[in-house]
Amino acid sequence: MIAIKRSCLAVVTASLSATLALSACGPTNDDIAHSESSTAMYQAYNDSMTKMHSEMMLGMGYNDPDSAFTQGMLGHHLGAVDMAKTQLKYGKDPEMLQLAQKIIDAQEVEIEQMQNWLNSHPDVAAPMADTGAMQQAYATGMNDMHGEMTLGITDPNPDMAFARGMLPHYRGAVDMAEVQLEYGKDPEMLQLAQEIIAAQQPEIEQMQNWIKANGGVESNAQ
Repeated sequence: MIAIKRSCLAVVTASLSATLALSACGPTNDDIAHSESSTAMYQAYNDSMTKMHSEMMLGMGYNDPDSAFTQGMLGHHLGAVDMAKTQLKYGKDPEMLQLAQKIIDAQEVEIEQMQNWLNSHPDVAAPMADTGAMQQAYATGMNDMHGEMTLGITDPNPDMAFARGMLPHYRGAVDMAEVQLEYGKDPEMLQLAQEIIAAQQPEIEQMQNWIKANGGVESNAQ
């Protein structure tokens, strides 16, 4: 478990450093106001990613699969809400603004649900039979998601930055939910995992279509 946590932390730290470096390559001085706005937007996304991954790393270190899922998804949802608020501040596209508000409304309800569940379901003291495999699955998905989000949020168009950053974020949520369905046992959290997959798959398709229609490229596209 310690090796997995250290490996993931190293990747996350390197990815965050790359994000900050890319953020310095913002717009030129041709439009100072736009440059300042873009820099502030990038910084907001960077800050939310840092907070999110700290919370997710905490959950990934849990022994109990249900507690690990809930703590990790809690951090993931908090990150989604922060990103959506950044879109509401800097974005202009009506469809992406509507999606951002929808994310806030839906995920704040689930955030409260997970917080309440965690209050009555502390992690177990010792590793369980599936702890190692579960942690490795989360580590792999987290690294993939972070790398794609890092690319997405550097897009100079605020609406495209939101869509390209949120798309891998949503894919990460589906991956996490599938890990929970494989290793979890708690009925409430298994149901939440199913609800997350059902709710976010259509929005993944929506963002894919929007990015394509607006001349963008998905962050994971080769």
